[in-house]
Amino acid sequence: MMRISETVKHLIIINVVMFIGTLFVANGAFYEWFAMYFPKNDLFKPWQIITHMFMHGGAYLDNLSIMHLLFNMFALWMFGSPVEQVLGSKRFLFIYFSAGLGAVALQVGYYYFQYLPNYNSLIASGLSSEQITQMLTTNKVFEGVSQSQLMELQNIFPVFNASMVGASGCIMGIMAAFGMMNPNAELMLIFLPIPIKAKYFIPGIIILDLVSGITGQSFFSPSNTAYMAHVGGALTGFFIMWYWKKNQFNRNRWD
Repeated sequence: MMRISETVKHLIIINVVMFIGTLFVANGAFYEWFAMYFPKNDLFKPWQIITHMFMHGGAYLDNLSIMHLLFNMFALWMFGSPVEQVLGSKRFLFIYFSAGLGAVALQVGYYYFQYLPNYNSLIASGLSSEQITQMLTTNKVFEGVSQSQLMELQNIFPVFNASMVGASGCIMGIMAAFGMMNPNAELMLIFLPIPIKAKYFIPGIIILDLVSGITGQSFFSPSNTAYMAHVGGALTGFFIMWYWKKNQFNRNRWD
């Protein structure tokens, strides 16, 4: 059995402690403080850009939250330990948090892509920014709102009230790094026990996430998954490793 590396062990402990925090702080306050909210939402706070990477699940214990935590921590151990053992803790953490930031950037950028056209149309129709925000926050429509305005509000309500939690973006970056370091390593999906080389497996996962994010069709993740965050994390990890491999490492180390 592969030995867990030190930094990975500490990251897993932090994730578990944060998960416990969501269960013992009343009324979902812990989740509201540390999950990542859409920047237009009043619940958004700057520290959430980092803290959401250590959050899993909501304020109540359920099977989906537990599976989210267990699956991510298993993936962090499986891919993170060999990556840290080769790169060292500092480079490992650089990829880990950079991938998390790349995940946020792409997911929030995609949210804005969905949000802004409808928001600008509502402003052009005569609604004020304060009115739009209040209706999206309270989910109560003002008297006199037209049918077309209502449809646009409904289009952006899920984005405005969206929240992100989980280490998945960070882990996707680590997976991309692992794939570049071990392209011929054989990996398997839990529900599809067929060995596939990492150089095919990991890009395949990224493509499925991209398709899911664009179409809304879920292949192997819950429908509320932040698919673009997965893609952003993986691309960030890939480009960092590509740069390091090309410019900083001894080429023989990767043979």
